[in-house]
Amino acid sequence: MFGFLQADGHLAQGVGQKGKLSVEINARDIELLRQFQKLTPYYSSIHERTRSTNFAETHTSAVWSLCSFEARTLLDDLGLPHGRKSKTISPPRGEFAQRDYLRGVIDADGSVGYTGKGFPFISLTTASTAIGTHLCQYAQEFTGVARNLKRNARDGIYNVLYMMEAAQKLAAHLYYPGCLSLERKRAAAGSLADWARPAGMRAAHTARRWNEHEDLILLELNSPKAAADELGRTVQSCSLRLWRLRTGRVPVPDKR
Repeated sequence: MFGFLQADGHLAQGVGQKGKLSVEINARDIELLRQFQKLTPYYSSIHERTRSTNFAETHTSAVWSLCSFEARTLLDDLGLPHGRKSKTISPPRGEFAQRDYLRGVIDADGSVGYTGKGFPFISLTTASTAIGTHLCQYAQEFTGVARNLKRNARDGIYNVLYMMEAAQKLAAHLYYPGCLSLERKRAAAGSLADWARPAGMRAAHTARRWNEHEDLILLELNSPKAAADELGRTVQSCSLRLWRLRTGRVPVPDKR
């Protein structure tokens, strides 16, 4: 929910304690807003509106509004700033459920499905360096596939894309059964499991998993370059793994 609000919500501040959190999405996805309303222990409202846009003569959207000052203060403290926020948002402070957070961000600003050639994909479009970096680090650790974060020269936006088996694995992990998400994206993520690599297509990359023995060597050497030479891995992979061990994102193995 918080990931979705960071990407697709708007927190406005008025005079004194006045202000409002609002989220406007396509009316077909109104059920997600109803779920947000149920999860929120403050009064909020949902209404629909129909208007003309650049893309359609008539477009019906659903808007969720929350005015509670206490609720807005809590969201601001967690990292949902007032006003324009696309470049400044970052993952929540403190501990949080990473895959649920990333699913919310992708629900709002990402895509899941098949390319025009019939290949499975999952992607995120974001202006935030912090969120783009977090997705790349999380997905690399989980799928073994690395992505170099680079802004689009045209509009300064990051486009992070995973395809084939990496997309299947990441989508199944993020959109697990019964999760809170947009129903259509959950269905699209589920459909990716039906794809199989065509005969004759080059074999997919197989991720090399870290084990406890390698973790201990990495911690003992305390140097990504030295560990890369010792373990036969890349410096980037060792650097990322060492960061995850130091920050508690993966458990430190028992030295016994």
